Amino acid sequence: MRTLKDAKVGESVIVARLYGEGAVRRRIMDMGITKGVEIYVRKMAPLGDPMELTVRGYELSIRKADAATIELA
Repeated sequence: MRTLKDAKVGESVIVARLYGEGAVRRRIMDMGITKGVEIYVRKMAPLGDPMELTVRGYELSIRKADAATIELA
């Protein structure tokens, strides 16, 4: 299983499934990350956390712990 945490800078990926429960899952969905959406990995912070993404035409930063709950196709 490959997650968003494993994606490299400059890569475009498609979301296959969201893991997690309750408020964490809801927060990720509220940010626009849902099944089938395309995500472009723009940058990584110097220590690798957080990562900057482009989702649905806007920039978004998420922690690696949250990225690990997003399975890629």
